[in-house]
Amino acid sequence: MTASVRVAAPPLLSARPLTFGIESGAVPGFELSWADAETCARQLEEGTVALALLPTTHYLGLAFDARVVPAIAATVDAPISSTFTEELTLAPLPDDAQGWLRRTGLPFVSLVWVGHADAVDLNRAAGLARSLGLGLSRLRDLARDHMAKHGGSLLDGEAFLAGLSYRLGARELAGLAAFVEQAHAMHGVPRRASIRLFDYAFLPEKPQAVVWPRAAGAAQPSLDSVLADAAAGERLSPDQALRLHEEAPLLDLGYAADQRRQSLHPSNLVTYIIDRNVNYTNLCVTACKFCNFYRPVSKSPKPEGGSDVYLSRDSDGYTLSRARLAQKFYETVSLGGIQILLQGGVNPNLRLSYYEDLFRWIKANFPLALHALSPEEVSFIAKLEGLSIGKVLERLVAAGLDSLPGGGAEILDDEIRRRISPLKCSTDTWLAVMREAHALGLRTTSTMVFGFGENPGHIVRHFERLRALQDQTSGFTAFICWPFQAEGTRLKLSDDTSAHRYLRTFALSRLYLDNIPNLQVSWPTMGPSIGQVALRFGGNDFGSAMIEENVVSQAGAVFSLSAADIERCVTHAGFVPRRRNMRYELLPESGAAGPVRVHSPAAA
Repeated sequence: MTASVRVAAPPLLSARPLTFGIESGAVPGFELSWADAETCARQLEEGTVALALLPTTHYLGLAFDARVVPAIAATVDAPISSTFTEELTLAPLPDDAQGWLRRTGLPFVSLVWVGHADAVDLNRAAGLARSLGLGLSRLRDLARDHMAKHGGSLLDGEAFLAGLSYRLGARELAGLAAFVEQAHAMHGVPRRASIRLFDYAFLPEKPQAVVWPRAAGAAQPSLDSVLADAAAGERLSPDQALRLHEEAPLLDLGYAADQRRQSLHPSNLVTYIIDRNVNYTNLCVTACKFCNFYRPVSKSPKPEGGSDVYLSRDSDGYTLSRARLAQKFYETVSLGGIQILLQGGVNPNLRLSYYEDLFRWIKANFPLALHALSPEEVSFIAKLEGLSIGKVLERLVAAGLDSLPGGGAEILDDEIRRRISPLKCSTDTWLAVMREAHALGLRTTSTMVFGFGENPGHIVRHFERLRALQDQTSGFTAFICWPFQAEGTRLKLSDDTSAHRYLRTFALSRLYLDNIPNLQVSWPTMGPSIGQVALRFGGNDFGSAMIEENVVSQAGAVFSLSAADIERCVTHAGFVPRRRNMRYELLPESGAAGPVRVHSPAAA
């Protein structure tokens, strides 16, 4: 792209930091015109401009496949001056910005750059970022100019701009998704299938080198200095992370992670969710050595004119019927569950149409979010159908997929993956699925399972790959790690899977993954007591009061907690428990919601 792109923006004070570099001529490649928000949206619809800075409410009304520029936006994540609240409208919802923050626990995204799919490439995105950077360096001047034209107090204008945030990261995208959902549920605003981001941000990353040598003769800061900087939010380098992993005393590492947690989550809330882990099939062709759950399959003679059929080699192989699924979903809703975590074995009998029909049936009959299919399952479906990963995800989203779990990551290093799960997807494929999912507006979790004989370099490379992708997409809502559960599996290792190592790895993840906002403790594998301790090692989420779980429990994890148990654990650890959804949007206090009506589905 070389020609200038035509852009429009409303003349709001909150918009000026975003547009300053363009309007001042310091950032070339854009032709800016000012108009009210309605006119900006209309010009975008008509194609007279390719890109517009729009309030969220106007973004919702766009009929075409509008894309959002990642990383930059005008957002509210703290109380601000009431003088300018008209700039931060939450219509059609009844809250003001402060009310939204209290009710959801998520930022309110006020303004986003929106455009047609070909409007922004990497260079133009960099130009928008430079424009914002210049604007943020001139907030006082912008406030003075706005007040001179429109009247008002300079101090109020300065305070208003200083109270805004101008990033569009994982928490902000979660807030935007929550706004889209609630505007649809409460006022029938047309529901966007997803918040599509510009594709330029999803270019593959070159794999990291195996080691990160320090420059010869470079001065090495003290360990205390590295910990203090990381606790304050400074980005750790890979070699610094390796040093902390090897040298930092556990309690010092935990203290730094706790300080970082307090900065990211100052409200003292610890969240959790009520969901059900439904493993819809245990037939699987990947045959991972560390898995007790799967049952192997054998290919049977193909029926004339039919598809290949794979039969279980064990009597307890299964694919759940609609009737059995309906029973599980009814129970989930009756117990206060709001989500289904739907994962299973990689079953070659199940084609894409099976998942599309299943998702539509679930959405038509149960008030449950679908957090479904690991990257391994998605990539296998794509191979089975001869489709791209992106096309498979598009069809699944159209059928009702809400978010993607981060299962199957184990260690994101092919040296380890080839040893423990040689038939599973590669590191690059796992990351590619997540990249495509984030590009479609899906939010996902990220995970790591350690204890496979990996070394500290493998651990840090795993963190680095997640952090690099999150820098591009902001699509991960949370990170969860846990040690390998070896009981009864074919993979006999004697690696360190102790609580000590778990807490060290957990705390380091909080310091290294500076762009992933939430860190979930793993009480199902470590037990509730270690889960409580992990809340002081960087954790801010107690995971799920899982109504059902079948995978790690088959490898020796035996812990089980109800919602009431979780709330007691959180309270006794010194925190305030709150229920959430997958986007980490806070749900109403216990008992505030009324009864839920569930349709009577056909089980066929």
